[in-house]
Amino acid sequence: MLAETANQPQSLPYSMFSFFKKKPKEEPAPVPVSIPPVSTPVPTAQQQAAKPLLEEVAALATEPAAPAEQKRSWLGRLKAGLSKTSSTLTTLFIGARIDDDLYEELESALLVSDAGVEATQYLLDALKKKVKDEKLTEAEQVKIALKALLLDLLTPLQKPLELGRHQPLVTMITGVNGAGKTTTIGKLAKHLQTHKQSVVLAAGDTFRAAAREQLTIWGERNNVTVIAQESGDPAAVAFDAVASAIARGTDVVMVDTAGRLPTQLHLMEELKKIKRVIGKGMEGAPHEVLLIIDGNTGQNALTQVKAFDDALGLTGLVITKLDGTAKGGVLAAIAKTRPVPVYFIGIGEQIEDLQPFNAQEFVDALLN
Repeated sequence: MLAETANQPQSLPYSMFSFFKKKPKEEPAPVPVSIPPVSTPVPTAQQQAAKPLLEEVAALATEPAAPAEQKRSWLGRLKAGLSKTSSTLTTLFIGARIDDDLYEELESALLVSDAGVEATQYLLDALKKKVKDEKLTEAEQVKIALKALLLDLLTPLQKPLELGRHQPLVTMITGVNGAGKTTTIGKLAKHLQTHKQSVVLAAGDTFRAAAREQLTIWGERNNVTVIAQESGDPAAVAFDAVASAIARGTDVVMVDTAGRLPTQLHLMEELKKIKRVIGKGMEGAPHEVLLIIDGNTGQNALTQVKAFDDALGLTGLVITKLDGTAKGGVLAAIAKTRPVPVYFIGIGEQIEDLQPFNAQEFVDALLN
């Protein structure tokens, strides 16, 4: 549990997403109601677009498992999510001879896993040197050496999200469409509430249909304040949210932004404007600029990191959808080329499916 300390930053430990079971409230028995047959109104486009979020909210509201059970479940599902790459890498070392053929196969496997050319070459060169210096003769020893090198490469990405550094802590959430921004915002807000942090959301995604309605629905279901404007300018929405949080003494502000591709330069300029306006609302804000990345996008994820980092100065990443089809090697590419900290990784839709990034667990899942 996070200790509340006045005027002192606090780091979210690895157990950030531990949960405490609460006795459920007794609900009154439902009263049967006779409903006469009537014509069903056709839902509006906005209602249809918001419907998927209702299911997400219901999933987020389910009571989580006990911490120990949750931990075992998380590790198992992480291994399952990375199994595609893991099976390819680990089978290379079964009964293998340490020769050029092994290194060539390993190079191909790393490239296929989205590790990228630069990280792959770095790992191969370092592995060959380690094998020679330590006089390794067994394939299993080479596998262990590769795990150590990969862990050294990824460990600098492991960094906790610090709370309490500012009042409020203003966080700007960015990413392309489909990366899972809305779901991730919901999970993060729910977790922050668990740790006694009050939250305000800014519905700054004014481009996507029903995006404002989706956040509003989530806020109503979970008692989170959502600042929105009808057809409002996203920068103005962000400014109002910061001002509201300051006035209310809120702990955290999360500003949602419209999904966009890095090649959409006019929209990237809009992001820069939002950041500047947030700074006018509170000096030094935003304190965190997070990029949400779909773990299935491969090397395109690295392109996104570079573009958004150049435009905004990213402070952290959240990698989502590591659910079986993702290859996972892109973290090595990020670590070697643009080492922005990875705050969280996600493997599913439940709250416990989003956890702080732990390099040791990740490497173990890749090379078990």
